[in-house]
Amino acid sequence: MAQKKLQRFADIKTFANVLEYPENMQGQWHAFFKNTGPVVLELACGRGEYTVGLSRLFAGKNFIGVDVKGNRIYIGAKKCLDEQLTNAAFLRTQIAMLPNYFSAGEVSEIWITFPDPQLRTSKARKRLTHPQFLRLYQQVLVSGGYLHLKTDSPDLYRFTKRVIGLYGLHLHEDSADIYAANPSPELQIKTHYEALDIAQSKKIHYLKFSLPATIGDLDDALQEELKLTENI
Repeated sequence: MAQKKLQRFADIKTFANVLEYPENMQGQWHAFFKNTGPVVLELACGRGEYTVGLSRLFAGKNFIGVDVKGNRIYIGAKKCLDEQLTNAAFLRTQIAMLPNYFSAGEVSEIWITFPDPQLRTSKARKRLTHPQFLRLYQQVLVSGGYLHLKTDSPDLYRFTKRVIGLYGLHLHEDSADIYAANPSPELQIKTHYEALDIAQSKKIHYLKFSLPATIGDLDDALQEELKLTENI
């Protein structure tokens, strides 16, 4: 297994659709993709199922899967190369470094699919829908750009709704069970982690929201509220 991982790390260095901690990419993504289509991110993309799936559905948009684990990125990147999906790429880096790679307004949408819900209250600031991360996304998102959360964790779903309400975010879609109705094609894309159903919730939750012009500093109050209500 270790040898396989090392080989994948070596392989992605030769992949034209994988960038590892690149320099001077701010404002250069349209040149990279050789078109002017919108740039959409999948954060903590893992094997990149959503990056691959969305690129198949929307040829007029460009999709970038972001993750720090190169051996996982390899799977999605190889699939895109095999299928000649030229509107998909992968960026190996930490999410906290996004402003190093994208200019203000360069990103049109962000997908967060089945992230680690960081269930312990003490780790709430590591949740990818925590205001600490939302301020980070705000630095690269176009004004009014959508964020999509798809998760099997009812705890992360409820937490994100709490953040949306407390911070005055704009909620556009809310589904506690997307498969209870007939979901749109992009919501039917399934990731490796969705198939595992780690949370054993038997339901997939979805939120689509956008950010206000300013995200207030209510983080300490949020943390105190979590301590009282989450009891974890």
